[in-house]
Amino acid sequence: MKIILISDTHGVCDKKIEKYLSDCDEIWHAGDIGSLDVVNRLRSFAPLRAVHGNIDGQDIRYDFPEFLTFEIDGLKVLMTHIGGFPGKYDAKALRQIFAIKPQIFICGHSHILRVIYDQHFDMLTLNPGAAGLQGFHQVRTLLRFEITNGEIQNLEVIEIPR
Repeated sequence: MKIILISDTHGVCDKKIEKYLSDCDEIWHAGDIGSLDVVNRLRSFAPLRAVHGNIDGQDIRYDFPEFLTFEIDGLKVLMTHIGGFPGKYDAKALRQIFAIKPQIFICGHSHILRVIYDQHFDMLTLNPGAAGLQGFHQVRTLLRFEITNGEIQNLEVIEIPR
C-alpha cells in the first residue's frame, strides 16, 4: 500500500502537490486542511483519511475527527493535528497514546517535518511538515511511504519549493 502523508495545506492543493498524488493508494492528512475544495481534490486522487486541525471550520470538523485510529496491514495508527513529538507530546495526544498504544503516531501543526522513532512508546512518530503556503516554513513537505507486511518501507521526504 502506497501512502502520501500530508498536513497543513491551509486551503492549498495545487499542481505541485497533485503530481505526487496520482501514484498512491491512500492519502492521509494530519489536519489544517483549510477547505472542502482541498478535501474534494484529494479524494479525486485516492481514498482520504484525515483529522481536522485548529484552523478548520465546522464544515471540515463535521466529517473529520480530532483523533483518528485505524489499523492497516497489522499496524495500529493514531492520527491527530496537535500532537507534539517524543518527550514533548501534547497532553490530550499523550492520553490517547497511552490508551491506544499505536505503532505509528501521526500529527501536524508545527509545520516542522519530523520522523522520529520513540523507543519509550515503541512507535514511529511522523509529522509531514506543511504542504501549504501559510506559515514560516521555507519548503513545503510531504511524506511518501509504503506499508508492506506490517512495516513501513521506502519512506521518503518530498520537498516542494514555495
